[in-house]
Amino acid sequence: MNINTLLKTLVETESPSHDKSAVDRVGVIVADEMRKLGGQVKVISNKETGDHVLARFSPAQPSTFDLQPSILILCHMDTVFPLGTIQKTPYREEGGKIFGPGTLDMKAGIVIALAAVESAQRSGLKRSVTLLCTSDEEIGSHTSRALIESLAKESALVLVMEGALLDGSLKTWRKGTGGFSVTVHGRAAHAGGDHQAGRNAIEEMSHQVIAIQKLTDYEKQTTVNVGVMRGGTVSNVVPEDARIEVDVRVMQPGEWERLESEMKNLKPVLDGTSIEVAGEFNRPPMPFDERMKSTFEKAKSIAARIGMELTAGGTGGASDGNFVAPLGIPLLDGMGAVGEGYHSEREFIFADSLEQKAKLIAELIEKW
Repeated sequence: MNINTLLKTLVETESPSHDKSAVDRVGVIVADEMRKLGGQVKVISNKETGDHVLARFSPAQPSTFDLQPSILILCHMDTVFPLGTIQKTPYREEGGKIFGPGTLDMKAGIVIALAAVESAQRSGLKRSVTLLCTSDEEIGSHTSRALIESLAKESALVLVMEGALLDGSLKTWRKGTGGFSVTVHGRAAHAGGDHQAGRNAIEEMSHQVIAIQKLTDYEKQTTVNVGVMRGGTVSNVVPEDARIEVDVRVMQPGEWERLESEMKNLKPVLDGTSIEVAGEFNRPPMPFDERMKSTFEKAKSIAARIGMELTAGGTGGASDGNFVAPLGIPLLDGMGAVGEGYHSEREFIFADSLEQKAKLIAELIEKW
């Protein structure tokens, strides 16, 4: 397998989450590569999002060791970039870096996983490896979550192929994520001829935005961010409706429940207005707890045998690792390429991290 050639093919095959046919085109390529490595491949159909692609790689000579739980590798094929982005920011290799939309998040992770399986097979695969490539991670993993959790429960170790931190550190903690939609209803009126009869929904929402932003608690590592606000129709009409979208990140138990209670108890400031609140806690926190510490230390010891030094870090961003963490399964995240510029035209990876991480994962498969 030529790592760079496959990465170029995957990056240039754009796959925005909401475009099923586009994600499925990547799925066809990935499934073909899995079959070339001798994997037992299953394509799990979805009606709205792309199909998930699952492969199991078994030892050529099964032994009693292969009766042990599998190593599970998690990847996702979807990206945040719309079709046509590749024309504006084409795939290119320059100065030891590889640029392109979705390169870091996470086409490189897929390539590294496949290369690691190939390497482990050459050394003599001792334990089965399960590789799952999902289609909807960037939009909440709603169709893949149950599958991820089911496979994780059968596994000895779960490796999440999201990119590492810029200094190469693995992601040993992540915040949980959720969000709220808040709608304010007022009363429309002519802004010139009947202003006093109106109830300005944007004015009311402004009071609510200030109150919601104050729910952030940095000491508890909780952040609340009003990221989107819409309201009104034209400037000479008192706006009847306004809506905001709120992002929530939590680390500590009970924080989502606190925020949910506060949000549902929001009260209008202006007479004649009303508030509707809807919310969802999408991903639980992935804390740096005792299990994570012991898992990281074991990985660090294995990496040292091949001359690699692992360091631990974390991020407020979420991944499918957040679903695995509460299950008590050994988990390592940030196992993909090293780079930066997530979700932007600046996205890149360091080219040499492809082979380095493939070597590490192959060693973990062999020695875990």
